[in-house]
Order: sequence, then C-alpha cells, then structure tokens
Amino acid sequence: MKKLLTSVVAAVACYAGVAAAAEINPAVVYDLGGRFDRSFNQGAYNGAEKYKEDTGTEYRDFEIQNDSQREQAMRNFARRGMNPIVAIGFSQASALEKVAKEFPETKFTIIDMVVDLPNVQSVVFKEHEGSFLVGILAAMASETGKVGFVGGMDIPLIRKFECGYAQGVKYANSDAEVFQNMTGTTGAAWNDPVKGGELAKSQFDRGADVVYHAAGGTGVGVLQAAADAGKLGIGVDSNQNALHPGSVLTSMLKRVDVAVYEAFEAAAGDDWQPGLTILGLAEGGVDWALDENNEKLITDDMKAAVAKAKEDIASGSLEVHDYMSDSACPM
Repeated sequence: MKKLLTSVVAAVACYAGVAAAAEINPAVVYDLGGRFDRSFNQGAYNGAEKYKEDTGTEYRDFEIQNDSQREQAMRNFARRGMNPIVAIGFSQASALEKVAKEFPETKFTIIDMVVDLPNVQSVVFKEHEGSFLVGILAAMASETGKVGFVGGMDIPLIRKFECGYAQGVKYANSDAEVFQNMTGTTGAAWNDPVKGGELAKSQFDRGADVVYHAAGGTGVGVLQAAADAGKLGIGVDSNQNALHPGSVLTSMLKRVDVAVYEAFEAAAGDDWQPGLTILGLAEGGVDWALDENNEKLITDDMKAAVAKAKEDIASGSLEVHDYMSDSACPM
C-alpha cells in the first residue's frame, strides 16, 4: 500500500482512472456494530462510498451479526469473485487467515490486525498518538481536573487508546485525574449505547467533566450522556462532532475511510501490495477534528498546544508510549 494520503481528496488526485477501477469487484466485511455505528465501521463505509462516488465502481458489503458469520461472509465473497476483500477489525483475523489460504489469488486487506500471508495487506494505526492529542484537549477544557475514558471491548487495542489519552491528559495537566471503564469482554461491548451512557454518567458523578470514548456504537450513548449532563464528550474514529454540536469537544480521527479507499484504489491500479502498513500522525493516519460544530469549544491556546505536540510526535522528539508494545502504561 502506498503511504497514506492525508485526505480523500489527495487520494482521488492519485487515482489511475475509471477504466482500471472497472476491473475490480471490491467487498467489505464489517465488524460487529454494523456499517452505521457512526464510528469505526462507518468510517470504512464512508471510504467505500467515496470510492464508488468518485469512480462509479460498485462494491458489496456485509454486516455480521455474530462471530460465526465472519468466515462464511469472506468465503462467499471470494467464491463470487469479489476482489479485493476488506475485513474491518481485529476480530476478523482468524477467519481471514483461513479463507485467504483457500483463495490465494484473491487480495485481502485487514484493518487493525496483522495477518502474514502473501495475499494479505495489514493496516494498523497509531491510535495512541491521536488519543494523546485529544487527551491534551480534554485536560485543557476540564474545569474540575477530572476526565474520563469509556472503552468498548476490554482488549489491548482499546487499552492503547486509553493509555495514549491518559498520557496526553497528564502532559497538559500533571495533576489531572483520569477515570476509565471498559464496557465488556465480548463483541457485544461495541454495540451497547445504554451501558455506554451509564458508564459515562458514573464518571460525571465522580467529578469528570470530559469523557472520551473508544467504544464503537456504544460510544453513541457516551456522547448522549455528556450532552444530557451539560458536560463534554470526545468522539472517535469518524468525526462525531455533529452528533451533539457544542457538547462534543472533538473527535479522534482514525482514517479507516482512507485506508479502505486506498485498498480499492491500489487494486484497481495494479499497485496493491501485501505486508504491513502502520499509520500514525506523520502519515496522516490519525488526527483530531475541528469544524463548525466544536470551534467555539477550542481556544487558541488549545490549538497551539495540540499543534506543538502533533509536530513533536510526528518528528519523533515526543514519544507516546504504545500499550501494545508494553502494557505497563506510564500513567
């Protein structure tokens, strides 16, 4: 895969042509939570839709309802000649590895996990870097010095978000307190907005006034609870600022949309490559969202602090601890 482009517009500029795109039959298999979770899966959907809009290339997609459908969905797509097939989420790895071996001529791309096969492209992100930035904003926006985090499924990947966030909070305010809760230990944790709202409310009751979620569809409940309580929420993956304008401080952007777009584009241009791609701030793979829905919440001092941290992280002069490499989070 080429180096990640910083925007879909830039990706379109590199597009090789509609004629080449017509030769591919792309497909997407979403993770639990579905294409309209307003977060991780929807980012993938947006990328596929953008590619369709720009090139006229149709694609197929499938929303799994349980773990047993992963392998079935991928195998069905491969048998029908879909290529490339993009699997969204770490939980797809086992099924993808099995199906990819059965269909060695089919190109598979997996987001958020590494599968080492000659026909598999693995795309992972430095979520800790983007989470560090929104942690800075949370600490600077907080009036109580107490902020929160609500994760989805309790796995190392989500602890990676939490750890990066806590580091950013402490970077901006060493005396700040960070509360954290995980929603559950199964895939159902990605799609439980009621539980997400309850966890956020419990943190608000303890004094938090800003809560960041990395919980897929569950996070919709977190943001709703923040709006109801007159507090601030922080979205994730997709830009969720518009869900509750004036109540969502910002969103940590994870450019799954561009990763899906580029997987399609690379296959169409005969430029698709297997192997591992790691996308962080330097590559434009993560960022934070500023738009008309939250601009009144972000001061010039906040912008300057995040810009400085972003520059230092991208250059390597500021290192954010990665929980996936060492689970001893320094915070």
